[in-house]
Amino acid sequence: MLRTVITGTGSYIPPFVQSNQAFAKHLFYTEEQEPLNKSPEEIIEKFKQITGIAERRYTTNELNTSDIGAIAAKRALENSGADPEHIDQIIVAHNFGNVVKNTIQTDAVPSLASRIKHALGISNPDCVAYDVLFGCPGWVQGLIQADAFFKAGIAKKALIVGTETLSRVIDMYDRDSMIFSDGAGACVVEFKETGDPGTGILGMTAQTYSIQEVEYINMGMAFNPESDPRIRYIKMKGRKVYEFAIKHVPAAMKDCLEKSNVSIDQLKKIFIHQANEKMDQGIINRLFQLYGIMEPPENIMPMSIHWLGNSSVATVPTLLDMVRNNKIENHSIKEGDIILFASVGAGMNVNAVCYRC
Repeated sequence: MLRTVITGTGSYIPPFVQSNQAFAKHLFYTEEQEPLNKSPEEIIEKFKQITGIAERRYTTNELNTSDIGAIAAKRALENSGADPEHIDQIIVAHNFGNVVKNTIQTDAVPSLASRIKHALGISNPDCVAYDVLFGCPGWVQGLIQADAFFKAGIAKKALIVGTETLSRVIDMYDRDSMIFSDGAGACVVEFKETGDPGTGILGMTAQTYSIQEVEYINMGMAFNPESDPRIRYIKMKGRKVYEFAIKHVPAAMKDCLEKSNVSIDQLKKIFIHQANEKMDQGIINRLFQLYGIMEPPENIMPMSIHWLGNSSVATVPTLLDMVRNNKIENHSIKEGDIILFASVGAGMNVNAVCYRC
C-alpha cells in the first residue's frame, strides 16, 4: 500500500531564553489603550496560570525566519538520509515572512521556500518551492498538501518546514505578547510502499471558518496610546479564540479519526499546536468526552509550551522532533503507534492528520 511516510525530522530551538520575569517592568495596556489596573507581577502570574508558559525562546539578531527554517530543514534531511536533489517540493509554512530585527517591514519576496532551497544549495529546478499561509495550522496543512500531490502523481518526496520569528511582530504593551516565541521544525515525507497495515498518513480534516471568526487573530496597532499608529502588530481576541478552539478542534479531530477508521482507544499520542496549556487540555478533554470518556489517558499529549512558548507553525513539527528523539520526559513513539496532529489558528483555520508510525 502506498502512503505518505515521515522519514526524517529536524528542529531549531533558539538559544535566547526570555523568562516571564523579563516582562516584570513592562507597562501593559488594554485594547482600549488604557493602562491595566494590575501590577506587572500580578499580570505575569495570572498569565502563567492560564497558559502554562514560564519562558519562551527568541532567536539571535542576525537570523531571520528563513534562516532558522533552513537549519531545521537541513537537520530533517540529514535525519532522513534523503538526497536534497531528489526533493520534489519544499513547502514552507509561516505567517510574516522575514522580519529583520529592529525593522517593521515583512519580507516574503522571494518566498521563504525559495530562500530555504537556496540555503540548502538545491540546484534541481524540478524541486518546486512555495509558501503556505494558513495561520498556526500551516505545517499540518503542508502535510495535507504533500499527501495530495503524492496521490495525484505529481511528486514523491517533499520537505515541509514550519518557521516563525514572532518576537519581531509582537506589541510589548499587550500582555498577549508573552505567549509568542520563535522556532522552526521540519520533516521529510515520501510516498512509498508500506505494506499492510503499514505506516503513513491514514486520513485528514481541514476547515476554514471566516465569517464572524475571521478577525479573531489579526494585525492591529499597539495598545500604548503613544505608539506610532502606522505600525501594526499581531493581535488576538483571546476569549474568542479559546471558545472557538474548544468547540471546533475536538470535532475536527474526531472527524479525522473516523475518516481514518481509527477508534479513540487506538490513539497513542496527540501532537497539538502549543497555543496555551489550558486551551490544549480543554481540547483534549472535549475530544475524549465526544466518545463518552471523561478522563483522557495519562501522557497522551506531549507539551513544550512551558519552556518554548507558542512559535505558531513551528510548534507541532518541533514537538514531533523532540519526542522522536526522546527529549520530552515520559513521551515516546514506536513503530505501529497511531498519532494525531492537530492545530488551530488565524483564518480561523482548523486541521488534523492521523498517522501510523
